[in-house]
Amino acid sequence: MTVSMLSRFLACAASAVLITGAVACAPPQKGDSGAKTESGVKAAEATSAADFGGMDGLVKAAKGEGELNVIALPPDWANYGAIIKAFSDKYGIKVNSAQPDASSQDEINAANQQKGRSSAPDVFDLGQSVALANTSMFAPYKVDKFDDIPAAYKDPNGTWVNDYGGYMSIGFDSAKVPPVANVNDLLKPEYKGKVALNGDPTQAGAAFSGVLMVALSQGGSADDIAPGVEFFRKLKAAGNFLPVDPTPATIESGQTPVVIDWNYTNSAETKKLPSWTVFVPPQHAVAGYYYQAVNKEAPHPAAARLWQEFLYSDEGQNLYAQGGVRPVRADTMQASGALDAAVAAALPVVDGPVTVPTPAQTNAASKYLSENWAAAIG
Repeated sequence: MTVSMLSRFLACAASAVLITGAVACAPPQKGDSGAKTESGVKAAEATSAADFGGMDGLVKAAKGEGELNVIALPPDWANYGAIIKAFSDKYGIKVNSAQPDASSQDEINAANQQKGRSSAPDVFDLGQSVALANTSMFAPYKVDKFDDIPAAYKDPNGTWVNDYGGYMSIGFDSAKVPPVANVNDLLKPEYKGKVALNGDPTQAGAAFSGVLMVALSQGGSADDIAPGVEFFRKLKAAGNFLPVDPTPATIESGQTPVVIDWNYTNSAETKKLPSWTVFVPPQHAVAGYYYQAVNKEAPHPAAARLWQEFLYSDEGQNLYAQGGVRPVRADTMQASGALDAAVAAALPVVDGPVTVPTPAQTNAASKYLSENWAAAIG
């Protein structure tokens, strides 16, 4: 990310799938991914709406398929509940949302396990480390607004495109625990059995970024995540680490009174739990984007591509913003007046340095985590 892009990020930035035995008995694929578009290209090989003869042709083909399979999209995460409803209402396409609380790696596992079946995911929404490790599973596709997206946030061929971003944060129930003023507070006896991390950092983007944020607070960097792993080892040894994947239900019930997660996910809980407070460590801020991609084996290839068009349209990007995240087209939309002004003004700004790991840094950190995380919290 360039300095200018990072500056824009700071100005606007906000701030998963357990497949069981159902795979074996999933119905065979009903869709015809080999169906030809108006241009003669197979729907599963279309790289833009032009291959369908334009948006009208893409809409027609997607409606013909009638369904879209999404996975690991919690309704309260980045406003996906409203996004799914808006897409379905607009196009009359049934959206099948599987295992909303699953991880990025679970998405990939599901696609592999259900390959060739009508239940396979059509699209992916992935953390950086998992996305970059599985690009061979993605179908290149350039949405109509592709040129509006900064080069740093997309593959030049459209194999993947960033969709939304935010800051890593610590959410806590002020009615149950003392206020969290810094990361080191989490080692205090008052937080015994109370600190949860959203997922496994070897599989989930939120957890990965959470460990990175902690690493920065302990003198580490995007090039050295080891201090973060060591901190969690101490947290576990102190009895403070809670090995529970947090959800809205665990937060509202008091099971997970402290949660390390993206600011937009933690912020969503403030609407239901007034005592829930969100803290972004100002000197150790970590920002990140999620990756959107089409499954090259999508059972509904036209609907998958129409979903991409919707997400990156002004309507879709504003729906993301309403969920407290920074949509990837925010700069262009703000300049043109297309970004909802009230929503944009409500997005938090962090004063201070912000770390955004590069793909190379993410790959190196992921390798370290795969070799050391289990032993640290085991």
